[in-house]
Amino acid sequence: MNSKKHLGIWMDHSTANIMELSNAKVVSKIIESIPAFPEQLQNLRMDESLMHNKKQNERSAFYKKMSYVINDYSDVLLFGPTNAKTELFNLLKNNHHFDNKRIAVQSADNMTENQQEAFVKDFFGPTKRNNK
Repeated sequence: MNSKKHLGIWMDHSTANIMELSNAKVVSKIIESIPAFPEQLQNLRMDESLMHNKKQNERSAFYKKMSYVINDYSDVLLFGPTNAKTELFNLLKNNHHFDNKRIAVQSADNMTENQQEAFVKDFFGPTKRNNK
């Protein structure tokens, strides 16, 4: 019997902890956003619109990576302390390719990896799966 896989993503604007829950076990991997500017260049005076555009491109590339990962799952939980989860959700919601996916968004504080895994297990627990 092939059990259903669920995906939890704890994220902020620079890092995502991708957690696949299958058979009550969590397998994690980290995806990091590539900074738009090397640290030494961030201190230089740059045109604000150029900085804004670079930052938007950085986020867009980061969210695109997340969408490739999410594509393989039907049940996804996006959570974390910033509005990155909501930004990604809105992008996915506007893409009809993700219409048949159940994607939930929840706020969460900064957490250790163990806390993140527990959060995902609790969210997709047996009693909650049947109520969605």
